[in-house]
Amino acid sequence: MLFRTTATAAAGAVALAFLGAVMGPSWDPEPVVDVPVVDTADTTVAPGVVTEPAPGAGTDPASPADPASPADPGVDVGRRPSGVAPVGTYPVTRTVVDVELDGAVVQAQITQPVGAGDDLPGMVFVHGAGTGRFADAFRAQARALATAGIVTMVPDKRLDTYSTVHRDYPAMARDYARSVDVLRRRPGVDPAAVGVYGESEGCWIVPVMTAEDPLLAFAVLVSAPVVPPRQQAAFAAGAYLRNTDVPSGVFRAIPRAVGLGFPGDAFAYADFDVSPYQRRTTQPVFMAYGTGDASMPLVQGVQQLRADLAAGGNDALTVRYYAGADHGIRRDGSVVPALERDIAAWVGGLPATATAAPWIAGAQPVQLFRADPLPSPRWFGTVDAVLTTVVTAAVALVVGALALLTARVLRRRGHGLAPGLAEPLVGLVLGTVLTVGALVGYLVSVARLALDYERNTWVVQGGWIGVRVLGLVAVVAGAVLVQRIRDVRADPQVRVARGAIAGIGLWSLAAGAVILLVTLAYWGVYQLGI
Repeated sequence: MLFRTTATAAAGAVALAFLGAVMGPSWDPEPVVDVPVVDTADTTVAPGVVTEPAPGAGTDPASPADPASPADPGVDVGRRPSGVAPVGTYPVTRTVVDVELDGAVVQAQITQPVGAGDDLPGMVFVHGAGTGRFADAFRAQARALATAGIVTMVPDKRLDTYSTVHRDYPAMARDYARSVDVLRRRPGVDPAAVGVYGESEGCWIVPVMTAEDPLLAFAVLVSAPVVPPRQQAAFAAGAYLRNTDVPSGVFRAIPRAVGLGFPGDAFAYADFDVSPYQRRTTQPVFMAYGTGDASMPLVQGVQQLRADLAAGGNDALTVRYYAGADHGIRRDGSVVPALERDIAAWVGGLPATATAAPWIAGAQPVQLFRADPLPSPRWFGTVDAVLTTVVTAAVALVVGALALLTARVLRRRGHGLAPGLAEPLVGLVLGTVLTVGALVGYLVSVARLALDYERNTWVVQGGWIGVRVLGLVAVVAGAVLVQRIRDVRADPQVRVARGAIAGIGLWSLAAGAVILLVTLAYWGVYQLGI
């Protein structure tokens, strides 16, 4: 009996491991190659040698020469817009205005330098993910850039068309374009010198704006994902989990979860491709990353954007990496002052700064793996399939439990299971349900550690071992049940289940447990290196 049970349990575990491997995609991200070497840690932006002038950019013959710049034909000093100066030069005033959108009205805060003169450059901020109110977002950046002589505008994000499941980036770009129109009409602002500043999710919106409005003067992209949201989510999950030091088997769940399809148009934006818009961008672009940001493809993002711009004949890209800064280019909760200084100098020095050397500077970025397209899940490829499977298993367990309870009540009439079956059946069901609960709890705990960028060996390694041990306990209980059913059937005088109700209870519980075991195998609980 012991040998047969052990062999059955081993065969069951191997079968589940095999099913888990063939049911869904594997995931083996490619390493990043051709990492650009950053020659200088100094992020300072200043006019310099221009190898090839930016499209549409050139020396204004009416502009006064910069006496600090060498009179050399290879140097284009450009013209700093009136009033642009180092950060902290001017006091500022704030004004709240209404921006009329198509079917809605949002408020925006304009921060304007005092005493900086007229014909100032302007900058409209485009929010990242979240609610995005001017009272909370970009406060430091908007004020700092205004003190340098740039009129900044932070509109509230439109929320009636924005939700977790629905986001239309081209439509959002049209909404933000209304703020650009308002700023262009602002007294003291040069309408030809208004650009946009996007952060994180906003970097999927800004290229749409630059492509659709060639008159925009420039674009600033901070912590830009560049790749489609689905690829970005998988990359971020992999980076966070890798830093948390999770077992390699857990990574199998990433493409299976992130690659799920949703009903209707829910999460349709997950596959939004910004590259076609970047290839139509002709404006100078300033791109910034913090090297402490594990969620962004720091190297690949620059490579992709540079290739996209080049495809449209645009070489006006300036890249800066800020050492140890996070997703918002912050250290210790505050925006890195060098970011504000560099953006102000870059905007103020256009067009010369558009292609001034060095085009890339700052801390050396590190990106181990590429954020590439995900393989599509096969058996559990949609949320509907996952939910249908789990609901089917739950219904089978509930029906089976109710049937056996009923059979127990009718036991005196001969209903019930054969002796020795109830215990392994309960062990199978209870072990399976507990494993599902443990897996969910483990993934939640690991996600919290990953988002906090922390490590905890007891939770990460010990928790995974615990989940797998529980899963094996369920398999062993199932093996015991199978052997006892075989023994019962070997005796023609004994029936496995006496009465139809008991039979329904037995096979419903067994079916529900098996469905959950297969589901657990899909999510990696029974991996054996297959």
